[in-house]
Amino acid sequence: MKGFVDAPNYFIELLEGGTTLDNVIDNHVYEQNLAEKNAFVVADLGALMRQHVLWKTNMPLVRPFYPVSCNSSPVVIEVLSALGVGFVCANKAETTLVLNHDVPPENIILSGVCKQLSLIKHAAKTGINYLVCENEAELRKIARAHPEAKLLLQVSTDAQVEEASVTIGCSLKGCRHFLETANELSVNVVGVTFQVPASCRDPQAYTHALSDARCIFDMAKELGFDMKILDIGGGFSGSEFQLKQVHSIVRPLLDAYFPSASGVSVIAEPGNFFVFSSFTLAVNVIGKKAVYRDLHSNELTPNDAPEFVYYMNDGVYGSFMAKLFGNVITTPSVHKMSLILDEPVFSSSLWGPSCDPLDQVVEHCLLPELAVGDWLVFSNMGASGQEGPATLSDTDQPPVYYTISTDDWFEMQEAGISLDDTMKNLSLVQYGL
Repeated sequence: MKGFVDAPNYFIELLEGGTTLDNVIDNHVYEQNLAEKNAFVVADLGALMRQHVLWKTNMPLVRPFYPVSCNSSPVVIEVLSALGVGFVCANKAETTLVLNHDVPPENIILSGVCKQLSLIKHAAKTGINYLVCENEAELRKIARAHPEAKLLLQVSTDAQVEEASVTIGCSLKGCRHFLETANELSVNVVGVTFQVPASCRDPQAYTHALSDARCIFDMAKELGFDMKILDIGGGFSGSEFQLKQVHSIVRPLLDAYFPSASGVSVIAEPGNFFVFSSFTLAVNVIGKKAVYRDLHSNELTPNDAPEFVYYMNDGVYGSFMAKLFGNVITTPSVHKMSLILDEPVFSSSLWGPSCDPLDQVVEHCLLPELAVGDWLVFSNMGASGQEGPATLSDTDQPPVYYTISTDDWFEMQEAGISLDDTMKNLSLVQYGL
C-alpha cells in the first residue's frame, strides 16, 4: 500500500439541483453502453453519514470501531476517521491503510486470535498497542514480541458458537488461567471483547455475554488488572429496527453491570452497519441461456415457460465475493431506459463470467426476460467485497464513483468535517462537470 501524496487522490461528485443516485447510474450506464459495458459501482457517502447519525442517536455511549475487512475503500476510511470512528484491523495491509490516513495508533485495534509474529512486531513498531487475544500460545507470543501490548481478552459466546460451529474465544472457565498467565508474563489485559452475530434472535445472548464479561472484570481485578474497555462486538445488521432492538436489550444490562461511574469505556464493531447501503453495483448481462423444464417431472421440455440463465460481467471472484462466505445476494433491479409495464417475469438464475460452478451469484429470482447488453443493479453492496483483497481471478475491480448530495455535505460540515483539515485526500467536484 503506497503512501498518500499531498494532492487529493479521490474525487467526490456533489449532486445538486435534485440530482439523484439513479440519475448518476443512468449516466454511467449510458457512458458504458458507448464504451466497453464494464461493471461499475456508485457510492453514496451521504448514506454513510446517515448511518453514523443513526448510531450516535441510538447508541450515544458506545463508540464505534469499524472493521476494515468489511469494506477497505480508502474513501470510507477517510470519512469514518473524520467522524471520529476507531478501526479494527486484521492484517498489515489494513493497519498500513488506516495509519496512512493519519489515524492515531490508539484508535486502532489489531484483531485475530492467531497472528503472525511479524504482524505483532509491526504493531509494536507502529505503536498499535491494543491487540485481541484468546489463548496462552498467542499470549506468550505477544509477551515476547510486544511487551507494551494492551490486550482485549476474546471471550466465546454461545450465539457465536452456534453460528460458526467452532469456538472462537476463551471460555469463561479458561479465563482465570489466561489472566494468571498474563500476570506471570507481565502482559497487561485491559478489557474484554465478545461477538454476538447479527443473525442471532435469542434476546438472552447479550444477557449471558455481558454477565460473563462482568465476571471476568471482577476476576481480573482480583489478580491486579485494571480493565477499562468492553467491546460488545459487531452484531449490527444495518437496519434501524435491529439497532434499536439491540440497544433496548443492551442498555439496561450495561447500566447494571458497567455503569458510567465504573469508568469502563464501551465500544462496538459495526462494519456492515456503516457501509451496506452506501454502495450500488451495476453489472452488464454478457450471456443468456433458456432452459425449458417440466414442473412435474423436472425434465426438459419445449412446452413450458422457460427458465433463464444469465451470465454477468462480475461474479463471486469479484464484487460478489461475500457469496463465497455464505452471504445471500439479494435480487437486483433491472435497469432499462424504457421498461415495459406489466412485463411477464420468469424464473432466473444469475452467474458470474468464470464458468466456475461456484460462480453462481443468485440461485433463483424472478425477472423479466433480459437481452445480452441489459443492465442489472444491485443495491446494498457495501459489505460484499468492494475494495476488498485481491480476488481469485485476474479481473479488475469495477471503478467506484463517489457521490454526495448537497444536503448531506452540509450536514457533514455541521459535524465539523472539512476537506482541508479532516479529509485531505478527497476533492469535491460538481457532478456533470
